[in-house]
Formats: sequence, C-alpha cells, structure tokens
Amino acid sequence: MNAMVEIKPIPAFNDNYIWIITDGRYACAVDPGQKDPVAVFLQQHHLQLTSILITHHHQDHTGGVLALAQETGARVYGPVSSQIEGIDVYVQEGDTLDLEPLPLSVSVLEVPGHTLDHVAYWGQISFRQPFVFCGDTLFSCGCGRLFEGNSKQMLQSLDKLKKMSENTLVYCAHEYTLSNIRWALLVDSSNPDLLDWQIRAQELREQGLPTVPTTLGQELRTNPFLRANQRIIQQAAEQYAGRFLSSPADVLGTLREWKNHF
Repeated sequence: MNAMVEIKPIPAFNDNYIWIITDGRYACAVDPGQKDPVAVFLQQHHLQLTSILITHHHQDHTGGVLALAQETGARVYGPVSSQIEGIDVYVQEGDTLDLEPLPLSVSVLEVPGHTLDHVAYWGQISFRQPFVFCGDTLFSCGCGRLFEGNSKQMLQSLDKLKKMSENTLVYCAHEYTLSNIRWALLVDSSNPDLLDWQIRAQELREQGLPTVPTTLGQELRTNPFLRANQRIIQQAAEQYAGRFLSSPADVLGTLREWKNHF
C-alpha cells in the first residue's frame, strides 16, 4: 500500500475517536458518530470524503453517517447483520473492500460480543505496518461491554485479533486507557509492562495526546482480557468471583463483570 496513507484521530463526544484515513486528497471516516467534527476536519485539510466504515450499530459510532454521506456522496460500508440506516455495501467476514480512490484496501472480520453485528477492518498502511479498526471490541487494557453477545463470543473474537502480528496498530474507538490500566492493575498488580504503560499513558494524556493506537504486542503483555488463559489472570478472576472458573470464557466473563463494577 501507499506509504503516504495516514490515519488521524478526530475526538468526538467525551471520549470517542473517529478515525480518518487519508492520502492528503481523499478520506475515509471510521465510525463517525458525529458529523460536525468530521466536516470541520475535512474542510481544514481540504479533503474529499469518499468512504465510511462502520463497525457496529451504536449511535456514538453511526450518528453522523447519514448526513456525511448525503453531503459528500461517500460510500457507506457496514455489517450485513445490522439494521443501520444508510449502508450502501453490506460486509461480512472474508470480504475485502477496495477504498478507491484511496490507495488502500481492507478486509473484514466478524467480532461479535459487544454487539452481535460487530465487525473489524484490517489491512496494511505500508508493507510493514498492519492495522485494525476494532471499534468497541478491543481497547487498550480492556474490551467492550457484553451488551448483546456473551463471553464465549467475545473470547472467540479476541482470539481472532490475537492471531495478527504483534506490530499491528490497534485503532480503538474510545479513550479509556487510563481507567482500564487502573483496573488491570487490580488483576495483575506486579506486571512491569503494565506499570510502564501507566506512566507513558499518563504522560500522553497530560500533553493532550491520544493513548491509541496501541499495538497488539503491547496488549498481549498488558491486557487481562487477552490473557484469560494465563494462570495469573485466572487466579485473580477466581479470587474476585470466589469460585473455580472452568474455562477461559468463564474467566473473561468474570473479568468483564469485575470491570463493569470498577
């Protein structure tokens, strides 16, 4: 892929990120929950919006889609199992999307758990730099709440992401990192990678900078939800639950319940 393609964050609401893929002329918006921040960014950078990618149906990811598509003519891609209004091209696992005129294509993974219609889009910015837009499935040191799916589905979805190379840039849709780290330290208090990440993440936020994208390698070292099969995480989850947990899915479900009450 063209090395000139860049991915930029647009803050939205209180803690959302809308991601913009651009080559300096054309742009693709990922999960535009609000129209106005995207419209301002496009005007400031003299960009033409040509495509929109949707990961799932929640309003904070779709609220700006219709207006942006109507004003720009952008083609809208979204999950086949969704009832989202305005989708032009329905996507499912195994699909590859050519985002022309951007010199970029992305492939689709189905990652239910947070919602049943959730998908992720992955590709490569350049030969050596893979990326994934994972919406609310995976966060830095966290994962999405199980609003519609269950822990087994979320575990299977996270396992798909875990198969990617460790240098994959993980473009999460929310700035939850500091809160997630504080919780993760309850689970895994002596993890040196997690303690180091807390310091670096705090420095980034103090400078007004995003803590994402993170990398898959960092998440494999610090994110309890990606380590539900490791004994240290199982023991912490069992202590919280006060009972034996018989599978990684049970561990993940307990971790998610723990995080819900954090």
